[in-house]
Amino acid sequence: MSDFSPGQRWISDGEAELGLGTVLNCDARSVTILFSASQETRTYNTRQAPLTRVMFGGGDRVISADGWQMIVDDSKETRGLITYIGEDSDGNPRELSEAKLADTMQFDQARDRLLTGQVDRNDWFDLRFRTLHHYQRIEQHSALGFAGPRIDLIPHQLYIADEVAGRHAPRVLLADEVGLGKTIEAGLVLHRLLLAGRVERALILVPDSLTHQWLVELLRRFSLKVSLLDEQQSLAHGSANPFESAQIVLASQGWLFANTHRQEQALASHFDLLIVDEAHHLDWSPDSSGPGYQCVEQLAADIPGLLLLTATPEQMGMESHFARLRLLDAERYHDIERFKDEEHHYIAVAQAIDALDELPNTVEAREQVDSVADDRDSQALLATLCNPEASTEQQDAARAQLREALLDRHGTGRVMFRNSRRHVGGFPERRLHLAQLELPSAYRRVLRRLERDDDYLDELLIETGMDHPDVLIYPDTMYRELSNDPLNTESWWHIDPRVNWLLEKLSDDSDSGFANDKVLIIAHHRETAEGLAEGLRVLGGYHAPVFHEGLSLVERDRAAAAFADEEDGCQVLVCSEIGSEGRNFQFCRHLVMFDMPQHPDQLEQRIGRLDRIGQRHAIELHVPIFTGSPGERLLRWYHEGMDAFSAPHGIGNDLFDAFGDALADALLDDEMLSEIIDETREMFTAKLAERDAGRNRLLELNACRPARAQQVIDAVRELDEDPALPRFVERALDIFGVDSQEIGNGLLYLQPSQHMLDGLPGLVKGEEGFSATYSRSLALARDDIQRLSWEHPLLREMMERILDGTMGNTALALLRHPAIPSGRLMAELVFRTHCPAPKSLHLNRFLPPTAVRVLLDESGANLTSKISFTGLGKNLQKVNKSLARDLIKSRHDQLRTLLIQGEGEAERELPSIVESAETRMRAQLDAELARLTALAEHNPAVRSEELEALKQERQALSDAIENTRLRLDSVRVIITVDPNA
Repeated sequence: MSDFSPGQRWISDGEAELGLGTVLNCDARSVTILFSASQETRTYNTRQAPLTRVMFGGGDRVISADGWQMIVDDSKETRGLITYIGEDSDGNPRELSEAKLADTMQFDQARDRLLTGQVDRNDWFDLRFRTLHHYQRIEQHSALGFAGPRIDLIPHQLYIADEVAGRHAPRVLLADEVGLGKTIEAGLVLHRLLLAGRVERALILVPDSLTHQWLVELLRRFSLKVSLLDEQQSLAHGSANPFESAQIVLASQGWLFANTHRQEQALASHFDLLIVDEAHHLDWSPDSSGPGYQCVEQLAADIPGLLLLTATPEQMGMESHFARLRLLDAERYHDIERFKDEEHHYIAVAQAIDALDELPNTVEAREQVDSVADDRDSQALLATLCNPEASTEQQDAARAQLREALLDRHGTGRVMFRNSRRHVGGFPERRLHLAQLELPSAYRRVLRRLERDDDYLDELLIETGMDHPDVLIYPDTMYRELSNDPLNTESWWHIDPRVNWLLEKLSDDSDSGFANDKVLIIAHHRETAEGLAEGLRVLGGYHAPVFHEGLSLVERDRAAAAFADEEDGCQVLVCSEIGSEGRNFQFCRHLVMFDMPQHPDQLEQRIGRLDRIGQRHAIELHVPIFTGSPGERLLRWYHEGMDAFSAPHGIGNDLFDAFGDALADALLDDEMLSEIIDETREMFTAKLAERDAGRNRLLELNACRPARAQQVIDAVRELDEDPALPRFVERALDIFGVDSQEIGNGLLYLQPSQHMLDGLPGLVKGEEGFSATYSRSLALARDDIQRLSWEHPLLREMMERILDGTMGNTALALLRHPAIPSGRLMAELVFRTHCPAPKSLHLNRFLPPTAVRVLLDESGANLTSKISFTGLGKNLQKVNKSLARDLIKSRHDQLRTLLIQGEGEAERELPSIVESAETRMRAQLDAELARLTALAEHNPAVRSEELEALKQERQALSDAIENTRLRLDSVRVIITVDPNA
């Protein structure tokens, strides 16, 4: 170790980020260094200090503490301190003592580290180069953001995610039918936007009952860490804004909608993306709006991106649906009557699209298409399609392009995506099993009096405090409420035959029984669910967790987990109507509807708990019903009037609006009910035809375009099957100190070693590791296994740490080769494109950090094209650091020359890199801008700010690409030695 003197400048070998240090004082045992730039002081043992003296040579640029710069020509040393001699930026001769060097000078650059003797292991250099290569490839890949999540590759989900995430500040309504994966679609959009840098912060608002489900889903499927914010967590932040405490904030709607102070804090936090689940609960009318709608409206006006999730876009009527579209674009959706007129026009568009398959054979089809294809490009395509001299290939291409153009014209289809089960296909059969039961005397007594006495209903409503028709449909609730009746002395579940029927089914091990299966039971009221669970326990000894809105989130999660556990879990879960909303149990195939819900959409929500993507069995729907009761009449209306149990149709709300009031009056009158069922069936048939012909048909066509969906799937599979991934992971884990062991069946076990570098996601020294796999199917089958991909947080962290830090940016290796004389020097220089730009531009899709490799021999000859990186690496041997420093010191001036020459060689490659990036960017953005500009003439859903933002993005990208520069990323010195030595 050199002698230390106060004022000398040194750098830390292990903490280069501290900057340039100054010797404060020293003695025979220790030396104290001040790192002013980072305001840190370190004391070292003089004999073992991990420090390197900073000494500059001719041609180096140095910066003074006063800010002026100087090119060094020479230096002199006086009393242990170096004085540099050279010229400043104006050409004036200057001298600068090392004590007056700027504290902010950094020595983490490859050139500086090399010339100051800081060299890393050769395998680190190798990993750094390969990391840069893979990072460049992955950042440009079309599947970025979609390959990492733990999901099945479902076409419509990936299509929507790709379409939405590709837009500037997307604002859309995700409205797939129940079970088609809206949460996954929103997660995919969020994941891609985060990886691309186009979203920095996101706020997710969900119903109280779904907060933990979202929390777990985002972590398990997307490896996204989310901060769950409630009042208790907010208070823990004191006076600070709690919404600024995390990148992704998840909050319950009930909490935020009721707290104006927290709303103001959320608004002040400036998120980039807002996600609102179950958006159909946001109340609005032209005259007033609920607190939830007002809160979301304020946030949506400030936050650029907005995703609204709802399975029932028209559940609350056309006005409510229009209100949600207003949140997406208040300027576009300001007149509900105009909106209704526009929607009606799209029937003709749907008919024209269907008619394309009949061309060029029928005149009627051409007239239908011609009526809506009213622009020059569409007419040209139509002419090609109908041209008898055109080839089949030309006609097919014209048909596909014209279909795309007409779909783009559909206004709501650009802001709303709604896939139906019928359109997606592949869903299991639904089977309805009715159990006709006799009314118990306690229930029958009241119903008989209702049938005889018209005035008794009003008395009953007053006495029970119930609503009409609740008092008729739910006899157990009515029984409980008639607490003053001396005949009602037993708990309702003692006298209700539905409970006994259920106990018999639970113990029946035949094919028609439940003994060997999980069973989900849904009742309308919380009190019914609680009473039923008690009855199952007392009368049958069954432990049935209850899942209702009165439980805390933790209690609800615990009940759901107990039901899901295959080995030690419970057989039965009892849910209330509200409590079951949003929860998924597709591992179960038996659904018992203990009573009937009042609204057809609620009926579909119940079935949708089981009938989802991932369900591999027929859905068994069991309904114990009282013969001749109002509940049976309601079931008949659902079953005979609209086929509600066979499949979701999406028009239940329209039918309920038309017949709901009359139905309530018919619950005690079979003759009146038959008339209503006939009328309902007639309207149901007409609505189905209207749906198939009109806007919903267009929404289905627009919500998944199969060719594009398949392109996205193919791109994801390409990354899934990338053979470079396992090799890279193995190298990276070894260098970062993570032990990796194959444990069979495609599984790895990753375990932190004692030498592991700190801060790796999911790994802590001294603690257990985790099991992992590269297999998508295996990861989907087992929640306890993590799936390794290029997007896994562990890999992203390792890659970013390598590229952003100094690891491997210098190295020295020995080359033993009989054809090369001993003692020769080569310099392998890796330059990287550097292009400062806002993350929101996602410049990496056109110009990611790109490697330019230059290999020079000691005479300056360029050997890059003659000796590959891989070929050279196979023949290199490592050397200890002490010898490496001595070798660098001995070749100091020669290395400086090669570094300068290598920079010139690399600069010759830069114009072609810039030109290629500009070409790629223009090809994509010019085409998209032209498409949107043409589309805006016909489709008012194309926002003017979206067009302007695209123009600004194109210019900003062009400016950034033009300013691309190269900087030295890493350098490896290679010394040849005698192969026989």
